[in-house]
Amino acid sequence: MTRYLCAPDSFKESLTAMEAARAMAQGIENADHDAEVRCLPMADGGEGTARALVDATGGSMRAVPVHDPLGRPVEGHFGLLADGTTAVVETAEASGLALLEAKERNPLIASSYGTGELMLAAVRSGAKRIIVGLGGSATNDAGAGLLQALGVRLLDKNGNDLAHGGAALANLTTIDISTMDPALKNVAITAACDVTNPLTGPTGASAVFGPQKGASKDDVATLDAALAHFAQVIDSQLGVAVNDVPGAGAAGGIGAALKGFLNAEFRPGIAIVIEQSGLDAAAQWADVVFTGEGSIDFQTKFGKTPAGVAETAKRHGKPVIAVAGHIGTGIDELHEVGIDAVFGIAPGAASLSELLADAAANVTRTTEQIVRTLQLWAGSRWRGLAGFARLGGSAENHPQSRYARQLPQRERVPERKTCAPHWKP
Repeated sequence: MTRYLCAPDSFKESLTAMEAARAMAQGIENADHDAEVRCLPMADGGEGTARALVDATGGSMRAVPVHDPLGRPVEGHFGLLADGTTAVVETAEASGLALLEAKERNPLIASSYGTGELMLAAVRSGAKRIIVGLGGSATNDAGAGLLQALGVRLLDKNGNDLAHGGAALANLTTIDISTMDPALKNVAITAACDVTNPLTGPTGASAVFGPQKGASKDDVATLDAALAHFAQVIDSQLGVAVNDVPGAGAAGGIGAALKGFLNAEFRPGIAIVIEQSGLDAAAQWADVVFTGEGSIDFQTKFGKTPAGVAETAKRHGKPVIAVAGHIGTGIDELHEVGIDAVFGIAPGAASLSELLADAAANVTRTTEQIVRTLQLWAGSRWRGLAGFARLGGSAENHPQSRYARQLPQRERVPERKTCAPHWKP
């Protein structure tokens, strides 16, 4: 019996990570009726992380009334994991670009208030640790709105609360943290962050991420100056230097607020998901590991889910196969990070809408054909795919190893280069 692990990320706009994993599992079962399959939805800290970790741990999604970047009421969600004390909040959920039409994007006034509302709701649901996924925000307010939602008062020279948005921070005179919700004192904050940008400067939040949120060249200058002033006031009044902290510029500067006011720990998103989901133990259990996401190219090796899954699987010598809706350039570079093969799921010429609608069926069909191909070779050469997985995973299991020497001579893998696994002895 061969053991398969299905550990994909979501396929954007078509499948959640769990839906993708189940589609893979169906394909495996179609081809290998004796297979043992486990589904472990994954993410890299970006959009979909809360859902993936909830599905992986058996937790639940909680709905909360919050405000979008322009202050309009919307329904937001956070994940509460099975332990009942760990919550996952995504900045994109209440403060994301996807909540605004292109013409509405304005980082001068957009606020992260809704993300703060989600965090507060998580604390009131019993969370003692909050994982905050930084990414996809429409804001450039250095987390000022988030802080205001948590009870922090940001005051101008007349003692009035600042308006929402990054531009208003230029008028900041006083920070009052005495009004912050006391429940936050005993909550550990972990920021899932894959960028190292500082808060301000040429590689800061405004200059790098502002334009994609609607900022003009003049807006970038205005926002950068306002955020620099915010950092200066934090330093002088709270004694915390946030401007140059790696990751402070993430999610429009929300990283700076989490570090400066909540002493957040910054970790790569994929590392957090791997830890929380139990991927290491699952990879050790499996004979073959499937992963994937909507699009795969050379950038996948930089902290994306398939690369993280492959790195974990390779620690246990397991083969890794990835499937994707779109395959870009440079996928040969992924072999060096442990992804043994990459397959596209598109059946042929089709419109984007058709591909999105048929994503599950395409994942199932592709995975089934991969497994059938593996069985075709493995069944005749290695007495089953499980043997192939064990032999293909590490150099110590090369055909000249103890396991191979136990096989009859006619069943050993030929030592020709064309038939050898991708590794070298």
